Amino acid sequence: MTVSMVKGQRISLEKPGAELRMVRMGLGWDAVRKKGFFGSRQREIDLDASCVLFADGRLADVVYFGKLVSDDGSVRHTGDNLTGAGDGDDESVIVDLPRLPVHVTSLVFTVNSFNGQTFDEVDNAFCRLVNEADGDELARYTLTGGGAHTAMVMARLYRHGDAWKMNAIGEPCHGRTFEDMLPTIAGLA
Repeated sequence: MTVSMVKGQRISLEKPGAELRMVRMGLGWDAVRKKGFFGSRQREIDLDASCVLFADGRLADVVYFGKLVSDDGSVRHTGDNLTGAGDGDDESVIVDLPRLPVHVTSLVFTVNSFNGQTFDEVDNAFCRLVNEADGDELARYTLTGGGAHTAMVMARLYRHGDAWKMNAIGEPCHGRTFEDMLPTIAGLA
């Protein structure tokens, strides 16, 4: 059963009798439909998903369209979607939780507009966490409203003892790359 999350909400990813091993953070979006003289049209929106790995608040690694696999192989980006067209996840990051180095304490998932398009031009943006073992959607965070920002810190997975938790963040910021967003990301790690 999916948990529909709200900004700031935290949930446990523990399930009685089942160990969560492989998860996928799917991120999706559509372009806002513009009404014009000849009907409505939809521009292409190129958002880029990134996963920034932290070890006790310090940057440990990053996975994004320019580096599809983490140094240890535990996190993998499935590829760059240049348009946002289609249904479902536009970009995904797969995480092998048991394979993550023990010093990695949190993973922060972001989206940014490399072309500088703002979230006023984005519709139906969401992130969702899926259990790769059975395809069940565990949690979904849907963004509401647009904004003049070009990037968003979507969510964070973090260790809590021996278990993992998810935090829906939804923090707007500016930047064409995850590097531009690092001061904001680090404050939320």
